[in-house]
Amino acid sequence: MSKARLVITAVITEKRPVSEVARDYGVARSWIYALLARYRAEGETAFEPRSRRPKTSPAAISDATAELIVRSRKELAGQGLDAGPHTICWHLRHHHRVQVSAATVSRCLARAGLITPEPKKRPKSSYIRFQAEQPGECWQSDFTHYPLTDGTGTEVLTWLDDHSRYALRVTAHHRVTGPIVVAAFRAAGAQHGMPASTLTDNGMVFTTRFSGGRGGRNGLENELRRLGVKQKNGKPNHPQTQGKAERFQQTLKKWLAAQHPQPATVAQLQALTGTFTAYYNARRPHRSLTCQATPAAAYAARPKAGPGSRATDTCDRVRTDVIDTNGVVTLRHAGRLYHVGIGCAFKHQPITLLIANTDIRVLAEDGSLLRQLTLDPDRDYQPRGVRPGRLKMSTMS
Repeated sequence: MSKARLVITAVITEKRPVSEVARDYGVARSWIYALLARYRAEGETAFEPRSRRPKTSPAAISDATAELIVRSRKELAGQGLDAGPHTICWHLRHHHRVQVSAATVSRCLARAGLITPEPKKRPKSSYIRFQAEQPGECWQSDFTHYPLTDGTGTEVLTWLDDHSRYALRVTAHHRVTGPIVVAAFRAAGAQHGMPASTLTDNGMVFTTRFSGGRGGRNGLENELRRLGVKQKNGKPNHPQTQGKAERFQQTLKKWLAAQHPQPATVAQLQALTGTFTAYYNARRPHRSLTCQATPAAAYAARPKAGPGSRATDTCDRVRTDVIDTNGVVTLRHAGRLYHVGIGCAFKHQPITLLIANTDIRVLAEDGSLLRQLTLDPDRDYQPRGVRPGRLKMSTMS
């Protein structure tokens, strides 16, 4: 039973004085008089709980602003673009000169049934995050799959600046290979300048560090070493390390899925990714950046970092193999396969190769030296040389 009913019953039924009831039940006389007036006017409904909402809300947004918020949400979502409260605030401020808070937008969208509040969701502030201090200090790269209209699989390769989230180069391919990664990196470097470091996962197109030592460095690894760019790789099965590239790809694929018609060829997919990249870099605010700047603005705001020196970074490895029937052993260097001649007399023999960059020693099973050479990167086949008593072709006339 509520105290309101208790007080009214004491005054009306028991006919006790208001001052006495107020003293005995610890309430104000003014409240009892107001309660009596309400009871005489409304009867039993006077005992029901009443809203404490103020009669006026001077700071409340207008109906027109609420409609603009809902319309902006639907338009952005319909285009496959980010339509969260912070993004809507940015568009209202820059395109409609309307200033509202993200919390206000969130409440408006919730009242319209466009979002479902998730109070138990882990806040983003609880995650440990990192960000490069300068543009060019670190480039992230990754690729993702996207199907064409006939179901054919394609892959989209991304190079992204870690500091500004600027999309440096986004290209579509039937399949991303090592040479494609190197070509895209070189093109991005030619346009924007080379970075100080790169960050990728452990895919074979990026690194061979988990290949067991058989392949040596691949094309990208050798390119980075040649340019003095530090290479960094995330932990296996931990895509959060490359979270910025992963998030960009998620945003890109959401936008692609909203386009009509869908791409039927790789060329059409490339055209769409170009359209999105231009919008993403220059016209889309990024929530993670200061003042929700665009990636292009953040990329141009600070001086860029550049490569250092990796002269002391060598590629030393030991591997075992078996000489084939033709007396040749294969060796991979800089992502390219070379054939090293040992001699048919040693066919099928197990050997050990000591490799220090381009300096190679081939040892027999008993440790004796079968061949020593400096790899010529311009020749697929590394011959043993001219046999004694045999003339070179150039000297024969």
